[in-house]
Formats: sequence, C-alpha cells, structure tokens
Amino acid sequence: MRILQVITSLLIGGAEHLVVQLVGRLREQGIETDVCLFDGERTSFYEELESTGCKIYSLSDGANFYDLRYIPRLRRIMRNYDIIHTHNSAPQLFVAIANIELGKKLITTEHSTNNRKRGNPFYAVIDKWMYGRYERIVCISEVAQKKLAQYLDEPRENLTVINNGVDVYAFHHAKLIVPTMHDGIFVTVMVAGFREAKDQDTVIRAMELLPENYHLWLVGDGVRRIELEKEIEERHVGDRVKLWGIRSNIAQILKSADVVVMSSHWEGLSLSNIEGMAVGKPFVASDVDGLREVTKGYGILFPHGDAQALADIIRQLHDDPIYYNMVAKACYQRACQFDISKTVERYIRVYRDVFTLN
Repeated sequence: MRILQVITSLLIGGAEHLVVQLVGRLREQGIETDVCLFDGERTSFYEELESTGCKIYSLSDGANFYDLRYIPRLRRIMRNYDIIHTHNSAPQLFVAIANIELGKKLITTEHSTNNRKRGNPFYAVIDKWMYGRYERIVCISEVAQKKLAQYLDEPRENLTVINNGVDVYAFHHAKLIVPTMHDGIFVTVMVAGFREAKDQDTVIRAMELLPENYHLWLVGDGVRRIELEKEIEERHVGDRVKLWGIRSNIAQILKSADVVVMSSHWEGLSLSNIEGMAVGKPFVASDVDGLREVTKGYGILFPHGDAQALADIIRQLHDDPIYYNMVAKACYQRACQFDISKTVERYIRVYRDVFTLN
C-alpha cells in the first residue's frame, strides 16, 4: 500500500502539521508515504518532513494554487501510488480531475467548518461532483462533518470523523526557551497564521486593557501581518507585543508562556488548541465552532470578539494561582484524549478499508 499526501504547501497551519505527523508515523510503521506540494517553498515543516525520508514532489515554487498545468503533473505522480490523500481545496479538486480514468483510491480531509465557496451556487455544483469522487471524506470534528453534510444536501455514508492530534508527550516535556525569560512578566501566547479565520485583533485589544506587566506573543505570519502591526501601533502596545514569525520550536514557546489563547472567527478543530493544552498551561479560546468542542469543560471560553472578557480571564488567571493550576491540569487531561497516536491509528484503518475496496 503506497500513499501520496497532496497539500498546497507546508506553511504553518493545522493541515500542514497533520501531514507532517502522519507521514512520519506511517513510515515508522512501514507504510510507504510520500508528499506532493503545490507550492514547494522550504519551511520548518518541509525540513521536518525531509527528515522522515519521504519523497517530496513540488509542482511549483510559487503560490498559484490553481494553475491548470498541475493536473497533468499530478496525474504522472499519482500513477505510482495506491491511495491519494488530499488536503485543502485546490488539491481536492485537481486530484479529482487528474484521477479521471486513472482509477486511484481517493481520500480527503476536511479541515475547516467554514469555506467561502459554499455560498456560491456555481461552486456548489463543482464541489458535489468533486466530493463524489472520494471513497472517504474525513472531517476533523463533528461540527465540520455536520456542516459539510448540510452543504452537500444529501446522505453521505463515506463521511467520517477523525480528530486531529498532537504528540502530547513531546509538548508536555518541552524545555523552556530561557528559564528566566520573563521574570515578573505574565505572558499570553497565540499560535496561528495571520489570516482571515484568526482573530489576533481581539487579543491585542485585550492587552491594551491590562497593566504593563502583561505581554503577548504572536507566533505566525501571513496576509494580515500589516493590519495587525497597525492594530498594535494604534493600541500603543508595541512594547508588550512580540511577533515571533513562523517558528519550528512551537512546543518550547508554548511551554515558556503563562497562558495560551486561541482567538478565532471559526475553526475546524484547532491543533493549536490541543498543543496549548498539552504543555500544561491554561487554554483560553473564543466561543466558536471548532474551539468550543475541545475547550468547553476544560479550558476557558470567552465570547467571540470580546476583548474585555478576555482581559478579565487573563487577569484572573494571573491573580488566582489555585484557579490557574486547576484549569491547567484539566487542559492537560483533555489534551491526552487527542494524542497523535490515536489519530494515526484511525487513519490507518481508513487506508486499509479503502485499499481493499473493489
């Protein structure tokens, strides 16, 4: 059984992280797995993937994800594999087209609960055809599965849920960046790409409402960087907000902070959510689909976009050590339910089921 993972790029993100984790674990178990990228830019995830010994095919060194020339290139690569596993919209569509008369077994993972295309009737026709080409559609949360089923507007027996996972042990035992890095400073960290779905703005506004010894670390980069820099400047918190950029030592950064926050407008199932819980720190999230399911009853939810509520929660965690430790312990226990080993086991079952289909 030879498996090809197809994804747009290996920039920071939950889908990219899942691919890297899957490939490493599958290859450790003797399952030959390689990766095809639409954009082959070298990143920390790319280098981590290289260390697994897999083949990495790059269709381009640019960022045009909808170049029709990718289709024949994909077709030539796909011939050598039994199962093609896609992630993200462009690979989902292009692989489905490339597979016409090729007859490979197709699996895709739906990583989000929200997709702007779903409001366009033209895309709906294309998507229904596209999803119909896949033997299995894996959704990363119950909410993602429910919304996709509603969008397709017909029973889909091939939809299944496999929650994303992380290496809980590695995150929990990560070393601090510098043990005394922020003596006297209470640090909140958010790890997320600077893109539309994420709401770093609310966390920045919360910093404005807190005293000078409260700092914020933003890990990531993306198209909204200039907007966020402007927000930081307008809120006069530039001396308290650190932009880390894209980093490979996420576990160490999370472990070195005091509180982990994920402020989003929507999510599928946030790996940063689980990673934040895994390091044994309190996790605070906006009360939206994809974050609510993992966080509720363990971490702390705040109303979407409510900077004052978020600031009050961060202050309480700072002021009440007993409450802080209680939340941190509950978060770690929750993270253990999403260990990457469980995710990989479920994907292997899906692969084997699909591989044996006539």
